[in-house]
Amino acid sequence: MAESVIKNYFPSQVVSDLEKMSYEYGLKVGKAIQQEWFYTDSGTNRYRTNFNNFHNLRLYARGEQSIQKYKDELSINGDLSYLNLDWKPVPIIPKFVDIVVNGIAERTYDIKAYSQDPYGVTKRTEYMESMLRDMQTREFNEMAQSEFNIDLFENNKEELPDTQEELELHMQLGYKQNVELAEEQAINVLLEGNKYELIKKQFYYDLTVLGIGAVKTSFNTSEGVVVDYVDPANLVYSYSDSPYFDDIYYVGEVKNIPINELVKQFPFLEQEDLEEIIKTKGYRPANFYGSPSNRGREDNNTIQVLYFNYKTYMNEVYKVKETGTGADKILPKDDTFNPPADAEGNFSKLQKSVEVVYEGAMILGTEKLLKWEMSKNMMRPKSDYTKCKMNYAIVAPRMYNGIIESLVRRITGFADMIQLTHLKLQQVLSRMVPDGVYLDADGLAEIDLGNGTNYNPQEALNMFFQTGSVIGRSFTSEGDMNPGKVPIQEITSGSGGNKMQALIQTYNYYLQMIRDVTGLNEARDAATPDKNALVGVQKLAAANSNTATRHILQAGLFLTAEVAEQLSLRISDILEYSPTKDAFIQAIGNHNVATLEEMQNLHLYDFGIFIELMPDEEEKAMLENNIQMALQQKNIELEDAIDLREIKNVKLANRLLKIRRKKKLARDQELQQQNMQMQSQTNQQAAQAAAQAETQKEQAKTQAAIALEQAKSQFEAQKMQQEVLYKKELMELEFQMNMQLKNMEVEAQKGKEKEKEDRKDERTRIQATQQSELIDQRNNQKSPKNFESAGNDILGGGFDMGSFDPR
Repeated sequence: MAESVIKNYFPSQVVSDLEKMSYEYGLKVGKAIQQEWFYTDSGTNRYRTNFNNFHNLRLYARGEQSIQKYKDELSINGDLSYLNLDWKPVPIIPKFVDIVVNGIAERTYDIKAYSQDPYGVTKRTEYMESMLRDMQTREFNEMAQSEFNIDLFENNKEELPDTQEELELHMQLGYKQNVELAEEQAINVLLEGNKYELIKKQFYYDLTVLGIGAVKTSFNTSEGVVVDYVDPANLVYSYSDSPYFDDIYYVGEVKNIPINELVKQFPFLEQEDLEEIIKTKGYRPANFYGSPSNRGREDNNTIQVLYFNYKTYMNEVYKVKETGTGADKILPKDDTFNPPADAEGNFSKLQKSVEVVYEGAMILGTEKLLKWEMSKNMMRPKSDYTKCKMNYAIVAPRMYNGIIESLVRRITGFADMIQLTHLKLQQVLSRMVPDGVYLDADGLAEIDLGNGTNYNPQEALNMFFQTGSVIGRSFTSEGDMNPGKVPIQEITSGSGGNKMQALIQTYNYYLQMIRDVTGLNEARDAATPDKNALVGVQKLAAANSNTATRHILQAGLFLTAEVAEQLSLRISDILEYSPTKDAFIQAIGNHNVATLEEMQNLHLYDFGIFIELMPDEEEKAMLENNIQMALQQKNIELEDAIDLREIKNVKLANRLLKIRRKKKLARDQELQQQNMQMQSQTNQQAAQAAAQAETQKEQAKTQAAIALEQAKSQFEAQKMQQEVLYKKELMELEFQMNMQLKNMEVEAQKGKEKEKEDRKDERTRIQATQQSELIDQRNNQKSPKNFESAGNDILGGGFDMGSFDPR
């Protein structure tokens, strides 16, 4: 049990840095740790108490606890001569330990790295803002792409979220910087190289059995980063009230190492030093520190060495001097630098205190300090360089006031009672006798078998055991009542049955007490499941049992997170100092070549390390049930179900399920509206088509009627036109004939008139001629002339009939 009283063993930390670096200061620290953990006046010490307690708990967890207490309980003044019992402990606790450890070890997880330096945060913010811009300008960008074939999207438009909630989920699930992927792969490579899975099973076993677990990380230039399991029984540490030991200022472990390993680790040891170490091994207080269970592992060639870390602070002091140009010049100084207030030269002091870790190694029981130096590769978070981490990660989830509680420690008393009950059962069984038979010899003597022989005891027993029948006589040969008429009677011995039942009930009682105390019920170990219990009730009981041991799981995840964070800080050491740098980078490149470029500057980033626990079977079943219900109700598509099953975080998977379900419902509603619109349009088109068909029918009828009327009209018109043509031709013919007749009449009239005129003209001409001739006769005084025609009364060659031709 840890002591709660702080003793003033350690040297003051309020000294100069030079004094802290000195060998004498380291020796004082080593001696103070020995004084607090290994020296006592009462015959025991803090280290031995812890070691023995942990050793006893481990024996109980293996079912190998000491049987002396059981012998003392059942012996009478130490005498066990009358007891013939199997003293081997009933291995009931190992079953419960295996249930817890194996159940927790099956839980898988992913290590997530989150870049929290300004560059990584800025890059993440810029990406989120670009997604927001694309979301806000989606319609405009799509219009520009469709109209002008210009892609204005900054990201893949197929992956753009629709809402702010989807964007937040996308940033958690879909966005990962290359440098974060490189960091995660680097951590996984280091864990695989150090076989962390085996270490994890060891500290989960310690957390269950001892209530405390510890892991150590270290760095050396030959092997790089090394992760080691630490046995809590060998731990020494300063007093702490925190279950995570984040307030301790020193921590270390005791190791039994052979001389050859000691020489390899500390090559500066001379032959005289080694001989002195061997000589002092014969008797020194260190031999008294160990437990009897540990002495069998020691020999003359092994040495107990205390390796420890000591956290203190260092002053970084700088001299600030003003130059002639007005600028400030800073020069590093040690912490003894303290300029007087009236100092000339315009210089001042600048000081900052930072945490530092010193590493030490000391041979127990001696004043031989093997190592004392400031750690060369301290793990400092880039967010706060004044802090540093020690090489050890320790957790004790149920520690109070320095006392560590464990699952096994709770049930050791009940395990003892179960063992005693088991021994009592053996006692009762050894004293129980089988049922017997009472044989009345006088009753047998009165029986005559009728064949001249008597009924002897052997034949009676044979008949009884083989057939169960007995021959007897109610009366004796004298005719009196025979008191032994049933010569054979069965004797039942039930004295031990009640004791057996009582002991079995007691055994079951203490077994149930173990289940009640630990929370590991029947549903967790499936020992005696109730056939009438529903499956859901059994799952609920198993879930409650998992809740009872969740603190062990959380403690193991804390150790893993601490180790991963320490590895993240030590990756910088590998990339800057280790000769295995190239092999380390290539090992990561085998997983993803794209991260090789990021590895070159990986040490410049600051990461937050998180553990994402994979869902257990119950959580997977609940998620799968939700997915199946959504699929049955057609709220999601099969592709959505595949995406959901690939998400390892149940909370994020359920959030994505809600979003996909809302989007599916929105798409279904939109599709339903489109179907309704299409149906409405189809109905409208059908109605329009019907109306149009009716209209076309009526139009066809009308057009047919019109065509018929037009045909009739056309026929009538053609008939009338034909009649008109005929009439016209007749009229023309008549007109022509009339014209001809008229012309003939006119011509005849003209001819008549002409003839009249011609005759008149002829008469006139003749008259004129005659007058001329008369004049001429008068003038010339010619003789009178005869004016009658000579030959004009005869039709002859001079007559022309052309005037009578048709015109």
